[in-house]
Amino acid sequence: MKDQQKREARKEHFKKVMLGSAEKRGLIMNIVVYTLLITIAFIYLYPVLYMASRSFMDKTDLLDASAKWIPSAPTLKNYKDAILTLDFWNSLGKNLYLALVPTLCQVFIASMVGYGFARYNFPLKRLLMGVLILSFLLPTQATSMPNYLLFSRMKLVDGGIRPFLITSVLGQGFKSVLCILIFYNFHRQVPQSLVEAAEIDGAGHIKAYFQIAIPLSMAAIVVVTLFSFVWYWNETYLMQVYLGYGSTRATGLTTLMLELQKFEDSYNVTFDARASSVTSTNKLNDAIKMAGTMLSIAPLMIMYFFLQKQFVESVDKAGITGE
Repeated sequence: MKDQQKREARKEHFKKVMLGSAEKRGLIMNIVVYTLLITIAFIYLYPVLYMASRSFMDKTDLLDASAKWIPSAPTLKNYKDAILTLDFWNSLGKNLYLALVPTLCQVFIASMVGYGFARYNFPLKRLLMGVLILSFLLPTQATSMPNYLLFSRMKLVDGGIRPFLITSVLGQGFKSVLCILIFYNFHRQVPQSLVEAAEIDGAGHIKAYFQIAIPLSMAAIVVVTLFSFVWYWNETYLMQVYLGYGSTRATGLTTLMLELQKFEDSYNVTFDARASSVTSTNKLNDAIKMAGTMLSIAPLMIMYFFLQKQFVESVDKAGITGE
């Protein structure tokens, strides 16, 4: 009898270890979860690790089939050439200007619009919400050309930031509708009794918005700000349309992504590679291209490295799964 009880206890213990319990995951579930996490992480990190590895290789390593990941003699010359080709520091400053200023405008406007939809009842509210959601389904290319023609007639397409400011202020910036829906969903979760209590104490609608709604929506603000900044940073099509494809570094604005698109031509101009021989040390290769690509995404990686904790916490508080 005792032996049977011991066997049953061992079976129960083995089942609890392998399958887990209500308080703790079992070994099988841990293996499945960690396998999925490692697989997904590998899929996302592989291109970045590959670019980083290739960007430090010299020509000898590029021609050596055995040097796939670890360079035999790491070099920074590729990054020096890429910095000159991209006109990195000048392009970085202009890219930050083009991404940050419209982002701040978009976050402010999206927050106000989302708060208005969530807080107030007004005529045609459902119809306007339907139009808002419908506009989210429209591709960017469908509205970019009419906007371009309008800005051209207003003489605003001159390589400046004004088209981006106007569209962001009017709620038509890069994925502004999604930003509005994020704020709308967040403000709906905020207890309306807090706003009503502030209004009873004498606060008007605007004061209640700035003193109650804004502090409570910091999680959504962080998420929308980071999303918007990344969208503006990575956008190339509308940047070309509004900035004018013929704009130059000396007279117009540019972004690192636009400079990366014409990397080969810029490299030829910078190092006069067209007139050089095939064996020239200035010949463009994959390592220099990888270095240029790493430089274009480095600011975003650094930003996320320092803000990842705040970003993850804000996503969890805002109830947003990402995009």
